[in-house]
Amino acid sequence: MNKKGQLYLKKERVKRTSINRINQFLEMPEELITNKPKLTILGFDQLVIENYKNILEYDEVFIKINTYIGAINISGFNLKLLQMNKEDLMINRKN
Repeated sequence: MNKKGQLYLKKERVKRTSINRINQFLEMPEELITNKPKLTILGFDQLVIENYKNILEYDEVFIKINTYIGAINISGFNLKLLQMNKEDLMINRKN
């Protein structure tokens, strides 16, 4: 690797380290900084998924959600997409 490439890598490391320090100081949640999905289970009937890309498959027994780190497969009975916006979606079990 040439000197220019090494300098670039060093600047990137310093930049990432300083961003991580700022995030730790501000106590920001990791899912806000990165694109990692956050799954929240509400009781036995609801699931909220944040930081998703799109829906790959949707059926009453199977839902496949695409995220920035891979696909999430959800299996069950009487599944229903209750709410969806750019940031998150909510899946509910129909009674």
